[in-house]
Amino acid sequence: MSKQVYISISADFIHHGIINILKEAAKYGEVTVGLLTDTAIAAYKKLPFMTYNERLQVIESLKYVSNVVEQDNLDPTANIMKLKPDYVVHGDDWREGFQKPYRDNVLKCLDIIGGGRLIEIPYTKGISGTLIHNTIQSIGTTPERRLVSLRRLLDSKPLLKICEVHSGLTGSIVEHTRVITDKPHEFDGMWASSLTDSTSRAMPDIEAVDISSRLRLIDEIFEVTTKPLIFDGDTGGIPEHFKFTVRQLERLGVSAVIIEDKTGLKKNSLFGNDVQQTQDSIENFCTKIKAGKKAQITEDFMIIARIESLILEKGLDDAITRAKAYLDSGADGIMIHSRKKDPKEIFEFCENYKLLPNRKPLVVVPSSFNQVTEDELQSKGVNIVIYANQLLRAAYPAMKSVAESILTNHRSLECDSSLMKIKDILDLIPGTR
Repeated sequence: MSKQVYISISADFIHHGIINILKEAAKYGEVTVGLLTDTAIAAYKKLPFMTYNERLQVIESLKYVSNVVEQDNLDPTANIMKLKPDYVVHGDDWREGFQKPYRDNVLKCLDIIGGGRLIEIPYTKGISGTLIHNTIQSIGTTPERRLVSLRRLLDSKPLLKICEVHSGLTGSIVEHTRVITDKPHEFDGMWASSLTDSTSRAMPDIEAVDISSRLRLIDEIFEVTTKPLIFDGDTGGIPEHFKFTVRQLERLGVSAVIIEDKTGLKKNSLFGNDVQQTQDSIENFCTKIKAGKKAQITEDFMIIARIESLILEKGLDDAITRAKAYLDSGADGIMIHSRKKDPKEIFEFCENYKLLPNRKPLVVVPSSFNQVTEDELQSKGVNIVIYANQLLRAAYPAMKSVAESILTNHRSLECDSSLMKIKDILDLIPGTR
């Protein structure tokens, strides 16, 4: 009977490094590949370019592979305990870094099952799936690929982190910023906020910037990014106009629009009842949702209903009643908002929202209750957290401080230490030199 070999891979892009590992693994016996699911991959890096089924078809066709099983975690020990292979094969790049604990787990697992051996293949320098993925991203993506990516992410991750963008530069920041703590962390997508879009143009946040101008900005952001984008649609306007907005967003490749259940002149929700704000009737808002859903072309575009009941102090019961009605009218998700620093009413909504039979993704924007962690929100059933204005709020005071320094000192020397070097600016954007 042939020896059994286990190897876990993502197989998003089959390059000579992967072939080399599979070829070496096949020398020891029949190779079973633990193919990482989208969920397993998204936990530590970008969502794979190809879906699981697309990757499965590719890996099953390789001559070095005898069997393929699903691996839904980066740690392969569950499959190893089940299959009890004679050999586990892996590249030697996991001896350090965030994957080292998984290597330690495999060694312990092989001791438990007895007789198994870990074979580590030297890492092929100069090539990796991540490198290829980044190269493809530098070229760009298609509207179709981008549009569907939000739903794929929702299927793959328990909580998505979305950050506000208001320019191509902020889009690039959200696209590329990555930190490694216990594991790699990055933003999952972008939020096109009407507040930051308006403010960056020194315009009031009252829908003074027309939809055509806002869509041109989205087009500019899409030139330098590949991640999904959620569009702040304010009230959505009248149903007849909202239909055209949906079609325009969908053509661009926007993944979702969030519309709020208010009428009249738009005022920022964080004013609450300090200014005159009118909530739409449930019947009228449901009509708008239905009109938008009927207008969209694909099944992938999402219309998310934003409920203002807590902002306007109408209470939990009104918010839940509206959530149920909006979901029944076809909304693909619900956003609940609050301007209170205490997250109690948000948490109460989350607990009640879990009980709705037609529950869909839940979105929160913790601008006021910013002491709440992502883990806490996830435990309450939140699926998307939006950091809605932080990049703009960081940029304005920094730029104002520099302007004041120049005026005070009649030169720029004193502020120079807080500025990027001119060389770094030139190197920041590819193609500048």
